[in-house]
Amino acid sequence: MTSYYSRIAGIGAYLPEKVLTNAAMEAIVETSDAWIRERTGIEQRHIAADGEYTSDLGAAAARRALLAAGLEADKVDLIVLATATPDLTFPATATIVQEKLGVRQGAAFDVHAVCSGFLYAMATADNFIKCGQAKCALVIGAETFSRILDWTDRTTCVLFGDGAGAAVLTAEEGDPAEQKGLFQTHLRSDGRYCDLLYVDGGPSSTKTVGHLRMQGNQVFRHAVTKIADSMSEAAAMAGVGISDIDWFVPHQANQRILLGVSKKLGIPEEKVISTVSRHGNTSAASIPLAFDQAISDGRIKRGDLVLMEALGGGFTWGAALARY
Repeated sequence: MTSYYSRIAGIGAYLPEKVLTNAAMEAIVETSDAWIRERTGIEQRHIAADGEYTSDLGAAAARRALLAAGLEADKVDLIVLATATPDLTFPATATIVQEKLGVRQGAAFDVHAVCSGFLYAMATADNFIKCGQAKCALVIGAETFSRILDWTDRTTCVLFGDGAGAAVLTAEEGDPAEQKGLFQTHLRSDGRYCDLLYVDGGPSSTKTVGHLRMQGNQVFRHAVTKIADSMSEAAAMAGVGISDIDWFVPHQANQRILLGVSKKLGIPEEKVISTVSRHGNTSAASIPLAFDQAISDGRIKRGDLVLMEALGGGFTWGAALARY
């Protein structure tokens, strides 16, 4: 029986043109550049233009990922899109991206795991490929979080930005024990913590979209522990030591969380890819955005061992280990 693994054939990203700096935030809400930098490490974030939708961001990132992979859209037979800010309640934003890319075959659907969404989407696509049900998958994380922020709440509105990232996974034949491509994912969730990070609206509860609410100190406490545990478990399941990993591409929530996790696991800071200062928290888009940045600037190279991690509302969290 033929065994397949998922090769990361290409990564792409897209950020909206508009940049909102901390200085500009001071005119919107009671805050300061110093206050935001000290608590989060964020200096600026990108904001989608009026009429620019999550599907537009996702399609732009997908086109760049396909270009990086050297593939045309007619090769794609699966699109898994992670978002908490879909264009519409339905249909799935993935199908809208499918139309914008001109993909006429295969299947497209959304997954919803908030900031962990890209890892959930990647694990889902990977399982389709391993089962022989897909040959070329687009995994997309795309968000317009600026649309669900309470711009009077300085504890949350300064944290988030808009953007999208995408990865092309292609089916390759090979023994899983060779640890090529994406070879380990570890996903978790625990619904007991849903009131610590959530949106206070929805079609079935309030008939509204709602705004993001968060108990930041509680999220921070859980994030460091749960992310570190998931990273350790993913590495252990793969038989890989944390010290053997070349690069860590975390969800870009807050620089203090990135540093807390790296300190807990003894990871040198220079091996942690951080884009939080320039992107803010872009939820499901943050991992592929950071991955793309590190490829573009020459840090991540073919053959490098990369560990991705995230925690999001729910809570959901997880890690994914890949040889790029």
